[in-house]
Amino acid sequence: MASNMSKGAQNVTGGLSKWQVALAVGAPVALGLAGLWYYKKLKAKPEEEPSLDKLKDVEAVKKEEQKPLTPVEKANAAKNKGNKYFKAGQYDKAIECYSEAIKICPAEHKTELSTFYQNRAAGYEQLKNTKKVIEDCNKALEYNSRYTKALFRRAKACETENDLSQSLEDVTAVCILEGFQNQMSLRMADRVLKEIGRTKAKEAFMNRRPILPSQQFIRTYFSAFANDPIMNSISDIENIEVQANDTTEKDIDGKDSSPYQQAKQCLAARVYDNIVKLCTEEIENEMSPYLAESLLLRATVYLLLGEGVEARKDLDRVLDMNNLDQQIRTNALIKLGSLKMQNEEKEAALADFAAAAKDDPENSDIYHHRGQLHLLLERVEEALKDFDECVKLNPNFPIAQVQKCYAEYRYAFTIHSPMQLQSAIKSFEETVHKFPKCAEGFALYGQSLCDQQLFEKSDEFFLKALEIEPDNANIYVHRGLLRIQWRQDMEGAAKLITKAIEVDDKCEFAYETLGTIEVQRGNLDGAIEHFNKAIKLAKTEIEMSHLFSLLDAAIAQAKVARNFGIQFPSGTM
Repeated sequence: MASNMSKGAQNVTGGLSKWQVALAVGAPVALGLAGLWYYKKLKAKPEEEPSLDKLKDVEAVKKEEQKPLTPVEKANAAKNKGNKYFKAGQYDKAIECYSEAIKICPAEHKTELSTFYQNRAAGYEQLKNTKKVIEDCNKALEYNSRYTKALFRRAKACETENDLSQSLEDVTAVCILEGFQNQMSLRMADRVLKEIGRTKAKEAFMNRRPILPSQQFIRTYFSAFANDPIMNSISDIENIEVQANDTTEKDIDGKDSSPYQQAKQCLAARVYDNIVKLCTEEIENEMSPYLAESLLLRATVYLLLGEGVEARKDLDRVLDMNNLDQQIRTNALIKLGSLKMQNEEKEAALADFAAAAKDDPENSDIYHHRGQLHLLLERVEEALKDFDECVKLNPNFPIAQVQKCYAEYRYAFTIHSPMQLQSAIKSFEETVHKFPKCAEGFALYGQSLCDQQLFEKSDEFFLKALEIEPDNANIYVHRGLLRIQWRQDMEGAAKLITKAIEVDDKCEFAYETLGTIEVQRGNLDGAIEHFNKAIKLAKTEIEMSHLFSLLDAAIAQAKVARNFGIQFPSGTM
């Protein structure tokens, strides 16, 4: 509601005006002033007669009071009457008064008219008449385009009417005009963005074109399994060169080869495009001795393509089979549990890992992947227990060792233990020394050092990781983020992340991060371009929803900035 207090009502010394004192003690304004006047009269000398000058002053006041009110004064009086009805919960009568104020007020008094329309919108809001709220806010904003109360009220009404695009634009304008300081508008913006993201992602994900990630990503994915039954069965042919369309009926020995054997050759040669087709051919033969393996391999490639629904069908089918090899069953449960985690089915994911651990307790992959799941859920102590078990079962598996170090580091921070932190750092140093070819070890150690603001040393370890895996785009991204924390160097960070895209043009993380940096730098058009590229590479609907939220936030900010001629400062995201 608009305030009745004029700028001149406050005492210039910083104290309270008379009417403010009256309001503070709960008395009506007029009564409060009368009381103060009566108190002064008692203090006056009884025999004192009013002077001629004082009588003249009284007459002047009387004449001033008898002057007819101007239209603006009448309008304000109607508004003030409406405010009283509003506070009393009599919204229909309040609306009548605001309507009278609008009718009386001259058109050139835009500020007053804007207030009257906004106040009437508030009345309609209380009556749940959102269409009238929007109409009156529209009029208020015609008179004052930067009226944040009207913008916020229209944003709420548009959200109720499911006009989320207009709602987002309005609440974004409020956030920008108020310098991103109002928590209520920020929370609403976040809520609307998430809903828009979910809606757009649902449709876009159904129509997306599946894209295989980079060779480096796929290599990293398979390296996270020490006991993958299919990968472990191709060690004897991993040097074979196979082209994507080279799917002849002969295997490497020149004998007749099944489609599954050909698919394994493609897998060994790191040529993945034809694997789904070959596995499908094998699966169509219900008597195939490789039915379970073909389903598992096809599901794995579906996971890499981001086709979670198809992957889940294949994994469920594998797990329904009788007399299944235990390693195949365990691998299927791990991949199904991880897929459910991506879809935020946390309890179902944990149930799959529990089933795998019950049936195959000596398989280190179970504890490695469940440990990662626990880290995502911020269950650091449980993660540490799983990594401990994994390392006990497979002490020469480097990725599990470094994940354990990272969990120890996170746990030390969780319990605020400097002693535990020093122990975790020592473990990291011993592990990277023991496994000097494990890029993930140097990268995770670099992240830990960055958290401790040991920026120079952190960068040294990121560089060591890049020496081992120069095609690992994620490490360039982390170096870029480090540059921002270390030197507040947005330009340098953008160059490093651009390098990540040069190394791997399928690195969604790089596009998302660069888009966020461009928002920070005020280059909203560039941000929109990068977010759009990231969306095309998203592997899950949830991931895509998040990216759409970022995209629409950038689009809304760009539109508001243009509409209001605003150049908002960096660091607003």
